[in-house]
Amino acid sequence: MKNVGQQMTSGAVSGLTSTIALQPFDLLKTRLQQGDSVQDRNVSVLKTIREVLNSNGMRGLWRGTAPSLIRNVPGVALYMTGLTQLRSIMASSQYFTVPIIHNQPNATHSSVLPKLTNTGNLVAGATTRVGVGLLMNPLTLLKARFESNIYAYQTLSGAFASLVRSGPTELLRGVSAASLRDAPYAGIFVVFYEALKRNASLVVTPTSHTQSSILHSGAAAVAGALATLATHPFDVTKLQVRTENQYLSFASTVQTIWRYRGIRGYFDGASLRLSRKVLSSAIGWAVYEFILMSVHRDRDQTYVNCVIGREQRNIGFGRWTVNRRKKGLEQVRRFGELRNGVGETTHSFLFHLTNIPLEPPVSS
Repeated sequence: MKNVGQQMTSGAVSGLTSTIALQPFDLLKTRLQQGDSVQDRNVSVLKTIREVLNSNGMRGLWRGTAPSLIRNVPGVALYMTGLTQLRSIMASSQYFTVPIIHNQPNATHSSVLPKLTNTGNLVAGATTRVGVGLLMNPLTLLKARFESNIYAYQTLSGAFASLVRSGPTELLRGVSAASLRDAPYAGIFVVFYEALKRNASLVVTPTSHTQSSILHSGAAAVAGALATLATHPFDVTKLQVRTENQYLSFASTVQTIWRYRGIRGYFDGASLRLSRKVLSSAIGWAVYEFILMSVHRDRDQTYVNCVIGREQRNIGFGRWTVNRRKKGLEQVRRFGELRNGVGETTHSFLFHLTNIPLEPPVSS
């Protein structure tokens, strides 16, 4: 469990940045998806914006920012850290690890996140998302109700008190619908994000952290769009369960939406969610990876041909340390970084100086 502090900080800053920038999208999406009448079906984005501006002014578009921050900052930090840690663990398994030959010499500028197979990325993304979603569900529920004009809460404390009075079972309301949406979304996103990053870096080799951030932002935007379109019907169902009392179960909500709105009802607010997800993914992952790369930039990542006795090792990146022993200096090659790219030490080997030239030491 190394570098957890760095990953939590990076995730928190990422969540803070994207939440403040994109809160109006969240509020408008919530307003568009609530209600089930024919009249509600024809409500447009522009009409909703005018209603918000007429009622609360420009500040009304950022209504719900406080609960969004309370939910998203720790939520994004937990998700990104949990995902990175889980992928680091999975990278040590022969079933999910990517062969070292796939790690390119420009890896220091491409990404510092663990490398997994598509199956590994799918499993890691889905598992982490469900776990964090379950943990953060009370705050997600609070955020949705505070943004909704059905409850018309005036203060965050009032919304919280009302939620607590509803009982403990209410705190898990909407979990099943959220899990059905979030698990596939996260898994699909990570698969596409990593694949797009890898393929893009082969076409355009990033030579700086700034160029890498542009690459990460573009890959995250495309991955977010694909994953959003595939999972939006579950987002509509989840929001109805959380905001409207007549929806008591996932199954009954699906039936009610179909009865009143038809197939189009499952894609209410899709344009807003698509816009928000594309932008939040582009901002969030670019910020997260940029901070991690900046933290790691002073590490000595030496491109070497590794020799251990008679065994020839693949060429790759990694961290060197120098140990003083009775028989002289020896170098310790930390293969965890070579395999995972996040500074995790999974295996260490000693290199005698007679085999490999002395590289500049980096303190552990």
